[in-house]
Amino acid sequence: MKHIAIKITGKVQGVSFRYTTKVVADQMGVRGIIRNEKDGSLYIEAEGDDTLLEVFLEWCNEGPDRAKIENITITPGELKNYRNFEVVKK
Repeated sequence: MKHIAIKITGKVQGVSFRYTTKVVADQMGVRGIIRNEKDGSLYIEAEGDDTLLEVFLEWCNEGPDRAKIENITITPGELKNYRNFEVVKK
């Protein structure tokens, strides 16, 4: 198992990115969180094996239809052993 933090910038809020990502993560068995940030970006923490996270990152690079991804930053981190994938609302 591996843990990564992902920051996505662009047109990523107001396009159902969080909920669509939750559906994808649940189908794949990726665990973690996703939330909107005040600066208009998205923050994701994802946990899974290398192959799962690779496919999950491919999804994050595309996003839902109305999203427009400008940049993605990926940072490795320590495992937090999430039980599922949750949309965090502030």
